[in-house]
Amino acid sequence: MFGLGIPEILLIVLAVGILFFGGKKMTEFARSMGRFSGEFKKGKEEMARELREAQASVELSEEKKTP
Repeated sequence: MFGLGIPEILLIVLAVGILFFGGKKMTEFARSMGRFSGEFKKGKEEMARELREAQASVELSEEKKTP
């Protein structure tokens, strides 16, 4: 796409966003995206923990069934 990479495109989008919405709105948006990212990471880690616990529970119940 016109020889532009991802970093260049992100920089252009950021500059256009600042022009349209102003610096204050962009910082609020970035802050909310950071919070969303943190919550997503917590949810992902919690889901992985629950899956590990369920797998351990299944393995434990299988060991009890086999003589």
